[in-house]
Amino acid sequence: MGEYEEFLRAKIQDGEDTGPPMVFCPTQAFGFQQELIEWSLRKARAAIFADCGLGKSLMQLTWAENIVRHTNRRVLVLTPLAVSHQTIREGEKFGVACKRSSDGSLQSDIVVTNYQRLERFNPEDFAGVVLDESSILKSFDGSTRKALTEFMRKVPYRLLCTATAAPNDFTELGTSSEALGYMGHVDMLTKFFKNDGQSLKAKRSIQSREYETKWRFKGHAEGPFWRWVCSWARAVRKPSDLGYDDGGFSLPPMVERHHTVESKARDGWLFKLPAVGLAEEREERKATITQRCQKVADLVDTESPALVWCHLNAEGELLEEMIPGAVQVAGSDPDEAKEERFLAFQSGESRVLITKPKIGAWGMNFQHCAHVTFFPSHSYEQYYQGTRRCWRFGQRREVVVDIVASDGERDVSGNLERKSEQASRMFSELVGHMRNELSLTRVSNGKTEEVPSWL
Repeated sequence: MGEYEEFLRAKIQDGEDTGPPMVFCPTQAFGFQQELIEWSLRKARAAIFADCGLGKSLMQLTWAENIVRHTNRRVLVLTPLAVSHQTIREGEKFGVACKRSSDGSLQSDIVVTNYQRLERFNPEDFAGVVLDESSILKSFDGSTRKALTEFMRKVPYRLLCTATAAPNDFTELGTSSEALGYMGHVDMLTKFFKNDGQSLKAKRSIQSREYETKWRFKGHAEGPFWRWVCSWARAVRKPSDLGYDDGGFSLPPMVERHHTVESKARDGWLFKLPAVGLAEEREERKATITQRCQKVADLVDTESPALVWCHLNAEGELLEEMIPGAVQVAGSDPDEAKEERFLAFQSGESRVLITKPKIGAWGMNFQHCAHVTFFPSHSYEQYYQGTRRCWRFGQRREVVVDIVASDGERDVSGNLERKSEQASRMFSELVGHMRNELSLTRVSNGKTEEVPSWL
């Protein structure tokens, strides 16, 4: 490589590759999966942001097996609740030996457990750690996130896997970088962003005022920021993002149907107005809970499986009463009961599953179901992950998503649409810069691609 090519590599801020080569790969792995595994192994500490159904389980288990063979030490795979059973089955399919542990026992080289059981394990027992659906960490409290970051800091090899690393806020990528041991979240903000202070989001009443911190890129910092992210992360929505054929990875249509439930004017108001602020939105949801739940019950009154998402305990309880044979997974249920009910729905024993996105929206494969209902919220990630439990690669049927809201929740739906557009832009930026970075380094058919003369 010439001096100018070395200069370009340095500007990408790629750092040194300190990880081992790939010595094991399942025969089922596609070309794009092999490339991502090889890259993440070389990096030693990396993130794979791959869309739902692109085989993150295969990639993370293969990565773990290679780390075990290289170090002759164990790897810990952390998953969302109930996903550990699914991961074990995937390991059997791909020829990767792994066992689940709930009590901290180490019965295999690759140990699979839930995030909730992290405290039962010692980081000194592992050479590597994998975070499956790593974006779920935002759903945990500060002490849990802190404990996980501290645990990872003591492990040399690290891999993050998720479809929504930063669903609607670029600055959230700093938490992934910090977990991997690269630039800290605060340092990232200081280097690439400018703080425009706080903006007032709602002005109707003192009680409903909400503030958000506004961060924007510094002048000419956007390009360097995405190049920096590409130095430790790869983003893939479909195989063609890495230059591979999309055959077999085409999704069937997803149809969104919006249903509006009428609400009454709030006390003291002559006309119905959209709810503004979290306080008014909570009042609106409570006031229309019966109408909204009845609408969902009517929509899923079929013989087909249905996945019903809710946000309030009262919603879950009412939906369970209204939908015959439905099973609810509630936050108050023991972890063992939650896992049993998730698996019962996955296996087809239960036709309708009712739960909250923060409990079950990450990691599970529900391709047997093609009908989802959703009460909108301001969390784009919850909506994305909730619908992708069913609308993911491997789904053969058209997926119908029924969004049920009151006429006073128009601002919530609008905000969700805005975040969806922002998330799409983020992923496009990341994929675009990743392609540019790969044009400097990729080896194709045994030959290194030349850097274009205009660079």
